[in-house]
Parts: sequence; C-alpha cells; structure tokens
Amino acid sequence: MKSCQKNKVSDSSCTDVQATRLTKVPCKSFMTTRALHELLDLSASRFPDKVAVEETDGASISYKELANLSDRMRDRLRHIGVEPNDRVGMCLRKSADAVALLFGIMKAGAAYVPVDSTAPASRNAYIFRNCAVKALIVEARLAAGLLQEFSESGFAPEFIVVDGVGGGTPLRQALEALDLENPAPSAPSAIREASDLAYILYTSGSTGKPKGVMLSHGNAAAFIDWCSDVFKPNEYDRFSSHAPFHFDLSILDIYVSLKHGATLVIVEEALGKEPARLAPWIAEKKLTVWYSAPSILSLLGQFGKLEQYDCSSLRLVLFAGEVFPIKYLKLLKSLWPHPKYFNLYGPTETNVCTFYEVPRVIPDSQSEAVPIGKACPYCEPLVVDELGVEVAQGAEGELCIAGPSVLEGYWDLPENTSKAFLPGYQKRWYRTGDIVRELVDGNYKFLGRRDRMIKKRGYRIELGEIEAALYRHPSIKEAAVLAFPDDDGVPIKAFTSTRDGSRLSMIELKKFCSENLPLYMVPDLFCCLESLPKTSTDKIDYQKLKGMK
Repeated sequence: MKSCQKNKVSDSSCTDVQATRLTKVPCKSFMTTRALHELLDLSASRFPDKVAVEETDGASISYKELANLSDRMRDRLRHIGVEPNDRVGMCLRKSADAVALLFGIMKAGAAYVPVDSTAPASRNAYIFRNCAVKALIVEARLAAGLLQEFSESGFAPEFIVVDGVGGGTPLRQALEALDLENPAPSAPSAIREASDLAYILYTSGSTGKPKGVMLSHGNAAAFIDWCSDVFKPNEYDRFSSHAPFHFDLSILDIYVSLKHGATLVIVEEALGKEPARLAPWIAEKKLTVWYSAPSILSLLGQFGKLEQYDCSSLRLVLFAGEVFPIKYLKLLKSLWPHPKYFNLYGPTETNVCTFYEVPRVIPDSQSEAVPIGKACPYCEPLVVDELGVEVAQGAEGELCIAGPSVLEGYWDLPENTSKAFLPGYQKRWYRTGDIVRELVDGNYKFLGRRDRMIKKRGYRIELGEIEAALYRHPSIKEAAVLAFPDDDGVPIKAFTSTRDGSRLSMIELKKFCSENLPLYMVPDLFCCLESLPKTSTDKIDYQKLKGMK
C-alpha cells in the first residue's frame, strides 16, 4: 500500500511510517493554488468581460463585475470588524450574489459558513452560534426567523440583510445603501496560507446536532488542481451548478470553473429536481460539464425525454455522493452516449479521494454498480479491519484516506476529530466509515457503511439526527429510523410510538419533521406502533424493524 507524508505545497518523496506494511513511493502533488480567492482575481484579469456566473433565468455577471463586487464585500466586512480567521455566515439562495459573497468573505481573511436556506431557522441558528460567526449575510425573508432564534440565546452577530438575490444586483444594492450611511474604505485582500481555514460545511451528526467540517484553502486546492489536470477545463466550458453551496459537490462547480475562466451556470433548486423541465434547459444552456448526485441523473434518464433534446455540448458527466444504480446508468449512457462519465467518491472530510472513468460500453451482463475507482494521486488509501490493521488485497475493510485534501478537524469537537483518525499511526488516516474491497485491477468496490450514516441525493444523513428530531415531538415516546436502499433511491422510514398510544397522522409527522429538519432528511414513510420491538437488553431491535419493511 502506498504511503506519503502529508504535504500541502510541493511534491515530495515520502518516508514509510509503518515499514512492515507500507512502502516508500513518490507522492504526486497537483497543488498550485495557495488561496481560493486568488482564483477569481486571476481569471478577472484574463477574462474581464466574459460571463462568470449565469443564473437560471439568464441573469449574469462578468468576471470583472464579480471580482469588484467581492472586493466591496471584503471592504464592508473588514469595516465592521471581521478579521482573518473569523467565520462569516451565509443564508441566501444559490446565486451570483452568493458567489460574490463567498469570495468576499475569503478576501477578508475569514472562512465562509453556508447553510441550507430552506432548512428550519432553529437549525441554521444553531450552526451560526456553534461556530460563532462574526457576521451574517442573510436574505430579508429569512432574517426575522434567525433574529428570533438569536434573541433567545443572546447571540448577536453583525447582520447584513439582502433584499433577495439575482445577478449580484441585490447584494450590490445592499452594500451601496450601507456605504451611503457609513462608507467602507478599500482594504487589501488577506494573504492566506494553504493551512488557513477557507470554509466550514456542516453535516448531519449522530448526536442530533450538525457538526462542522473544517476545510482549509489547501484541502480544496489539492482537489481543484487535480480536476484541472484530469478534466482539462477551459474558458469555453459551461459548468452546471446543481449542488447547493453548503454541499461539498459545489467546490468543483465553483472553483474549477472560475479558475479557468469558464461560466458557472446556476441550476435553481426547484428546476434541479424536475427532470421534465431540466432536460430542455440543459440543452438550451449548452452545458459542457455536469456534476451532481446520481439521483437526478437517474430521473433525467427515466423521465427527461432526453432523446428529444440536443445535449451534444456535454463532454463530461460527473457524479458523486451515492451509488448510481447500474440500470439507470446504462439507460443514461444510451441516451447521452457522447460524454465521458466519471464516478467521483469521497466524504465531505476528504472531498473526492477516488475516481473511476466509466467505460464507453457497460456490458449487458453487468448487474452491479461501477466501482468507486482508484485513489486520486494526491490521496493515499489504506483498507483496514476492525482493529486498524491493513487487510490483504481482496479482503473487505474500512477505507481510510491520508493526504492534503483531508479535513483539518471538526469545529469545537476535539473528541470527534480524534476518533475520526486511525490511532497508532504517525500519519493522519481519516476513517471514511465506508466498507470496500480492492479488486484485482486495483479499483475499489463500495460495499456499504460501517455505521448508521447513509447518503441520499448526495447528502450525508445520520439517521440518529432524524431520531433526535422526532423525540422532540411532545407525543412521541419512542422513535427509530431506518433506510431501505433500492434501485430507485434510499427511502427513509420512521417507526414511532406515542405516550398515550394514539396514532399520529403522516401529515402531522411530515409537518413536524419539516419544521425541525432540512427537507432532504424528512422521512419518506412513517409507521406508528404501540411499542417498538426490543432486544434482550431492552434496546430498540433494529433487526426486527428491518423485517417490517
């Protein structure tokens, strides 16, 4: 198995830290980018008048305009006291405004913290309190809910309220109004190192609270620069922006496109879920690179009537975040035969760490999903058993990853950070929790999860967080949540019992969950029982519940 010491800046020949098991090999680095916000300014100097971001309805912003707007955001943040290493929250829809905002935050030296603007205010307020954001940029329609949540805890970040989003105009107007009252002087962009924090992405947590994955400029740059090498992007490309900005798939969309002077085309959230509308839109926008979770691609193949539209501009179809059912991948390739397809694998904590180029022709006899592939050159894989000992090739084990893309840690959770890495090694081997087997050809096959975490539409979901939300319902006595993966997705089913034996309606439970969880975490099915089955130790018997599918 390959091994190399973590190196964020340059190539190195890496010394074996476990000589009995690991060999000394060169470790290739793709890192040429030091700070993410520099990418925008470099492209703005090369392509000032080219469209940087185009929104679903056609509104757009040029590279020069985007860079200038991010500079104004930087100046305002520094003026209100944001310092390097602070955190700044973002609660607004995906848009050109949001792109300018995140670059402005990084230019101020801070880390951006994006949240799901459709999630309950209580959840988003928790995230912003948890990482103690210094300032918060929020859409006006969402401000009251957050202010109410903050008032109950005494938390009071600086608020910048934006009256909607669209082409950068609302953000520009908000900054102009603030400048009329209290002008913000121009400030230089912060000089950041690879190890400095760039953003925090909050993922579902087993304790019932989201946890913040801290990612540095160097973590992202290792991935971005590798994408440049493998996918050969250029200024004529048109990248889809399907993933929300609080989801790690957005890192490729935003930074790889803008690094190369390409156009980032925003896929509005509702459009992104409707294959009948999305298919003609992809053709109309002449997208060249598509990146999303497999779920929407499966729907496009089934219901998008792709044969009716000219999508010949597509040269790359990239997917990640969950298993792509082979029958739907075959279907999509029959309808879109011309692009190259890549399966990109990796948790938020590592971004993409393995990749697999799907063959031009998938054999008719193939009934299993395609592999997750081989490790990206900037990553090192290690497959271990339950004791943390490397297994032989072909044996099942947990995939662990080391290298420059691996997270710095979890925000304010030192114990979680410690448990996330293999003990007994000098190198930081991140435990993905995914069980794999290395095939004869060196590709890894994904077999399943080690714990109760699932992937649904690309989102990582801790089933325990859904249970914790259900327990907040005043009538619920017991709750257990299971997932039942099939070729059509990962349906989530919640089993509940009530304190008085009454049966809660599905409408009531769906409404309650939607008020306490992001929509992608709301169970698809509910089953009310008098009491949940128990094991001999009086714990909920999940095995029996599985049999009640």
